Amino acid sequence: MTLSEAILARHSVRAYTDQPITGDTLATLQQKIDEVNAAGKLHIQLVLDEPKAFLCAMAKYGKFRGVRNYLVMAGKKADDLDERVGYYGEQIVLLAQTLGLNTCWVGVSYSKTPGAFVLDEGEKVACVISIGYGETQGVSHKIKSPAEVSNASDITPRWFNEGVKAALLAPTAVNQQKFHFEYEAFGGNGKKRVSARKGTSILGYTQMDLGIAKYHFEIGAGIENFEWK
Repeated sequence: MTLSEAILARHSVRAYTDQPITGDTLATLQQKIDEVNAAGKLHIQLVLDEPKAFLCAMAKYGKFRGVRNYLVMAGKKADDLDERVGYYGEQIVLLAQTLGLNTCWVGVSYSKTPGAFVLDEGEKVACVISIGYGETQGVSHKIKSPAEVSNASDITPRWFNEGVKAALLAPTAVNQQKFHFEYEAFGGNGKKRVSARKGTSILGYTQMDLGIAKYHFEIGAGIENFEWK
């Protein structure tokens, strides 16, 4: 499965089987975590066989069931922490999909379990991501049109339009899709330029959502075709 295929196949999954994550799958997953931690200056941690975090009332309200593994999305407090968590976390999510695993971004429907993970001085947990073998592959949800989140049209390049389509398949908090991509004709180094900005929401998480959507956009558009403004 390619990353483009993973974007199409990925849906949020909240109910999991008891099949453990082991062997080459676990090794590949941990290697990716180490890679994005270094690239994104994050402290993402994979917690295995720990069900307590998803036994709280909020998790039950969110219809989570059988969650025993999750990613703790942590890093030093910074203005851009949420965007980096989204951008690099989605790299793990899509890799997991190619490995036959399922995931779900979780903002509040969990509880922090003492001793399950560690935080260094000045760090915080931005969210967690449930991960494992889903009871189902999830279902798709209604999404906005390209015109609602971008200036995509018949005259913008095909790569830009494909990037917007990929971004529209990115997971966002309660499917709010509060982001906007803008194509600009000229950029540096002979590349076209694209700007991306977050919207506003009383629910929050728009900066994290933007990071997730930007990674999807890069896959759909091809990072070689443009540069970020």
